[in-house]
Amino acid sequence: MATSNTTDENCHRNGRIWSLDQKIDEPMDEEARRLRNMYTEKKISVVMIVQLAFKSLGVVYGDLGTSPLYVFYNTFPEGIRDPEDIIGALSLIIYSLTLIPLLKYVLIVCRANDNGQGGTFAIYSLLCRHAKLRTIPNQDQSDEQLTTYSRSTFHEQSFADRTKRWLEGHAFMRNIMLILVLVGSCTVIGDGILTPAISVLSAIGGINVGQSRISEEIVVLVAVLIIVMLFSMQHYGIDKVGWLFAPVVLLWFLLIGGIGMYNIWKYDSSVLKAFSPVYIYRYFKRGKKESWTSLGGIMLSITGTEALFADLSHFPVSSIQLAFTVIVFPCLLLAYSGQAAYLMKHTDDIFGAFYHSIPDRIYWPVFIVATVAAVVASQATISATFSLIKQALALGCFPRVQVVHTSKKFLNQVYIPDINWIVMILCIAVTAGFKEQSQIGNASGTAVILVMLVTTFLMILVMILVWHCHWILVFLFTALSLMVECTYFSAVILKVNQGGWVPLVISAVFFVIMYIWHYGTLRRYEIEMHSKVSMAWLIGLGPSLGLVRVPGIGLVYTELSNGVPRIFSHLITNLPAIHSVVVFVCVKYLPVYTVPEEERFLIKRIGTKEFHMFRCVVRYGYKDLHRKDYELEKKLFECLTTFVRLDSLMDVGTDSDEYSLPDHEDREMSVDEQFCDDGNHSIPSMDSIVQVSSPTPNHQFPNRGRREIKIDELKFMNECRDSGVVHILGNTVMIARRDSNFCKKLALDYIYAFLKKICRENSAMFNVPHESLLNVGQVFYV
Repeated sequence: MATSNTTDENCHRNGRIWSLDQKIDEPMDEEARRLRNMYTEKKISVVMIVQLAFKSLGVVYGDLGTSPLYVFYNTFPEGIRDPEDIIGALSLIIYSLTLIPLLKYVLIVCRANDNGQGGTFAIYSLLCRHAKLRTIPNQDQSDEQLTTYSRSTFHEQSFADRTKRWLEGHAFMRNIMLILVLVGSCTVIGDGILTPAISVLSAIGGINVGQSRISEEIVVLVAVLIIVMLFSMQHYGIDKVGWLFAPVVLLWFLLIGGIGMYNIWKYDSSVLKAFSPVYIYRYFKRGKKESWTSLGGIMLSITGTEALFADLSHFPVSSIQLAFTVIVFPCLLLAYSGQAAYLMKHTDDIFGAFYHSIPDRIYWPVFIVATVAAVVASQATISATFSLIKQALALGCFPRVQVVHTSKKFLNQVYIPDINWIVMILCIAVTAGFKEQSQIGNASGTAVILVMLVTTFLMILVMILVWHCHWILVFLFTALSLMVECTYFSAVILKVNQGGWVPLVISAVFFVIMYIWHYGTLRRYEIEMHSKVSMAWLIGLGPSLGLVRVPGIGLVYTELSNGVPRIFSHLITNLPAIHSVVVFVCVKYLPVYTVPEEERFLIKRIGTKEFHMFRCVVRYGYKDLHRKDYELEKKLFECLTTFVRLDSLMDVGTDSDEYSLPDHEDREMSVDEQFCDDGNHSIPSMDSIVQVSSPTPNHQFPNRGRREIKIDELKFMNECRDSGVVHILGNTVMIARRDSNFCKKLALDYIYAFLKKICRENSAMFNVPHESLLNVGQVFYV
């Protein structure tokens, strides 16, 4: 009987502790609501749009612009058998440029940007805000209160609502979404390696048209030297490189457009009949399988299109659309038509067709401009690679690497040294290894078509969940896109053994790195979630926590926005002393492009004032960056000081040393409850937070007592800060259990462990001084 009573008493006590824990660790919804402001992006003037459109030529459109150097040769590597094939190939090029870059990307896909951010990860973040698709569930309802957390609502039982519930109800679909995004991003990186190789090699190879005595080895050596020079310039930043390259690319487009008009007038103006799609049908009917396989070369005319979308983060959509419609598109049509007109009369000049079609008087000036433009062409895919890696870092899909901010004016222009040198080495290996344009062209075509297919599948969900398009419009977009892209894919897949395997191998390596790192990040988060200690248990220890409170401030970093992290309980269990002030700091990235500075920090008190414990949630978007000159500790203490000062003013006589339990119904209501009549009662002095700029409420406070408490607590915190600040970080080691399968052991014990060893430490990412760092190690078997 006594045992039964004891059991009932323990159950009642556990229930009370659980209820108390729920009160303490409830999400910061109210805090986030108070911090929500009227943040808006600055509108860009028309003059600025024109300037950025000019600059985008040097960063975004170099790859598309240099395609005329090698498209016709890769389309007819065995020579031209029938001049009518040139008309058919030109017709395919015209409609490929119209359907893919112009209609699909510039007019439709670019509208699917995440507040100006482009690329597969940006689309993924946009979708994650409209449906619960993230595999790492680190979001709270308070995060949805951000002004940049924009999303649309669904009508019940609508097509979008049914699609959303179907995706959220199947974990398998969430993993498929992640895999699609990773595949798309990895193929863009692969294209970033191949584009410099084929562009520079094609440009330098044109020297043999004017001077045929130069050997192929010399051409490759010069191309390698130019590639090294290009990657060595990346640390100057896109802003400076854009102003340097933009005039060159503009001159290049004007030259190829002018040369095209001249060739059409001089050689054969009948090539303009290629604007009729009838010649596409005749081309396939006449050549059959050979015409089908030539699509791999024709598809090179749209390389750089996906980089256009990935580079959207560097420039506004309107500037990119302006540059393409006014300069890029018409000049490309003229350039291809002019080459076709020349080849109608000179079918034997298919190798180096562009250089053969240049008038003799301007050959060498155009050759110089072409060489420089080929260098610029590589900038589009390199910039896209940096943008994607930065977004992958924020979403936990890439090992921690150094990200350098290169522009004070545009916050999204970054440079990643480690990735820059890795891509350079791989690019040199491809250039020196293949030497032939046709094999590199086959490889580039495979990478381009894969990422286009991924973008199409993601755009289907954007049209349903974000834009709420009618299913007929979704069907039309899907059918038209897949009809074109699957046609190209069927042709490219036939050339895998002719160089097309290169991007597949490169993409596979990057995919394994990204997926395993994300898997390790997810498992580590799950471990922290399941091993966290109840906050009610910590509060039950009393203000001293049953420990010796030594002078100083301890910043405990954790990925959790509630509960006590395992590293803290592990620390105080083995070292029965803790700092006088403890702040649990949760730094997390959200699926938004940026978090305004005014909404970045959420702070609340844990327990009564005698505990001197706080929780601070620091939120970032995937565009935000930890700069070297950005002192997280300084900003955190500024917000904490302001919080303590205003919290003392808002406190209404809850100075009791006794902690109120949830079953005390006669307790006094806090100021938060008086201001927010939502029916949810909170424990006094526990969850209070105020906006820094908010006015003091018109309530009568005991002025002298409040002022003394405020001064005493602030003075106490300043003294503790003067005594020293210690950053406590966890160093979690995950080891696969003995009964785990081989794949899991390989992923965790070898690949993830190796990546974690060579990547940057968390302390470097947070700019934590080494002398004030305390690492708490723990080993988990998963």
